Amino acid sequence: MSAVFQVKDLKKHFGGLAVTNNVSLSLAPGDRLALIGPNGAGKTTFVNLVTGVLKPDSGQVLLGGADVTPLKAADRVRRGLIRSFQVTRLFPDMTPEEHVALAILQRDGQSGRMFGHYSSRSRVMDEGGTILRQLGLHDLAHLKVREIAYGQQRLLELALAVALRPKVLLLDEPAAGVPQSETALIEEALDRLSPDLAVLMIEHDMDLVFRFAKRVIVLAAGTVIFDGSPKDVTQDRRVREAYLGSYADASNVA
Repeated sequence: MSAVFQVKDLKKHFGGLAVTNNVSLSLAPGDRLALIGPNGAGKTTFVNLVTGVLKPDSGQVLLGGADVTPLKAADRVRRGLIRSFQVTRLFPDMTPEEHVALAILQRDGQSGRMFGHYSSRSRVMDEGGTILRQLGLHDLAHLKVREIAYGQQRLLELALAVALRPKVLLLDEPAAGVPQSETALIEEALDRLSPDLAVLMIEHDMDLVFRFAKRVIVLAAGTVIFDGSPKDVTQDRRVREAYLGSYADASNVA
């Protein structure tokens, strides 16, 4: 299957430090890829580069075979490259229904019609309701964001990403800050994503990573040191030394 997303020989230096060093990867439709590595490995810098927040020193980012490296972040979003963030960026006095409606209208270039109008637009309401049900948020649709649990707020951010109709979804620590008792909500939501959607997830929760990923890439000091299956990553000496350590010996690693 042809790649929907490719990164070729991406490089970025800050001063004399190479924070992204010849990084290459590709995603086909339906891929579930986890990008892991120690703090300071360059994972968030990599995401900022591929989404257009930072400019690379060299290399290419391709979406659907087209070179999007010169494009701004907003233009990459319009082409279907969508990311979530480590920290929630929600409006505490808006409801989940309002958030998702706004995302749909923004996607369609109609955000000026938001307040006082979106509820009369049946297409927006139908699509928004479907997305909220998909993410298990339908019963919370009319509560203020400040009234719902943090794990459910993270689900709402995922709902907003889905509303933008991604071709490639980059999840930057979707379980960050979520209590262990609510992590299952995140996993269930990830399981309900379209099977054709290409997903790259950065995450430090190794149990979540190993249940989610079909493929794992390990980044250390800005360089890819492993690209392969979750089973094989636990056996790789460089990965064990750089990151996984004793976790690789734990009996619950699949």
